[in-house]
Amino acid sequence: MQDKVLEITGLRKNRGAACVLDDVSLSVTAGERVALLGHNGAGKSTLIKAVLGLMPFEQGEVLVAGHKPGSAAARSATAFLPEAVSFHPALTGREQLHLFSQLAGVKADIEGLLDRVGLADALDRRIGTYSKGMRQRLGLAQVLLGKPQLALLDEPTSGLDPISRQDLYEIIDELAAAGCAVLIASHALTEVEARTDRIAILRKGKLVANDTLVGLSAQAGLRTRVRLKAGQSAADLAALTGGRQVNGASVEIEIEPPQKMQTLQRIAALGDAVVDVDITPPDLEELYRHYAREGLQ
Repeated sequence: MQDKVLEITGLRKNRGAACVLDDVSLSVTAGERVALLGHNGAGKSTLIKAVLGLMPFEQGEVLVAGHKPGSAAARSATAFLPEAVSFHPALTGREQLHLFSQLAGVKADIEGLLDRVGLADALDRRIGTYSKGMRQRLGLAQVLLGKPQLALLDEPTSGLDPISRQDLYEIIDELAAAGCAVLIASHALTEVEARTDRIAILRKGKLVANDTLVGLSAQAGLRTRVRLKAGQSAADLAALTGGRQVNGASVEIEIEPPQKMQTLQRIAALGDAVVDVDITPPDLEELYRHYAREGLQ
């Protein structure tokens, strides 16, 4: 079994009379990419601050590579990319990253790191001239310093263009492949759906979901949509299958996930009445709406 780099157990945080984290338990193992989802105010940023040792909590335990948050060992093991990065505007990208490497006590290929995040042409420009996306990429270069055991990324694609977003997730994949545990707080559901191993969802401070996409689909009981393209009459095909005619040429049926193979066998037996089949399982957006809604236990 892989080592748990981040272990959060029974975490509770109050802010005045309000409970912003309520008995949250979550772990991330070495090489795992976990997406942390939740509406604004769900507790994502509070959780990250607790892991970083920036915010005390009322009860529970947090361990980073076996160390208490905020300790020198935990900080050395952790890299953090906030949503709104801030650097000294008078420094160049090269100077800022060199300063970070000195503070971290690590030797780094500064030019190589800046090239990896797409800043090779701007490494000697003042950061004050950088766009938001360029500053975000500089922050990602900081994350890559020192080979962290845990990377905490808060809305990492904020301000990035589509190509830069793709590059960022490739770097995240490289971090995970090297054994880094990655926790990504994000609202970009389509992106994290394809590029993470597990989904954790917070709702009003409670962890209401924590599993793979397949596991969450099974737990939610959401149906899979099967669209059939009729060979001749969509109306006749709807009558045969009990489905719903969605246009002049297609019929849609909804099935429980375990019924997929049985349904496909039934469709195959219809012969020329069906000329094409599209299967659409529940996506992350549907699952998020399900788990984030009020009243769900």
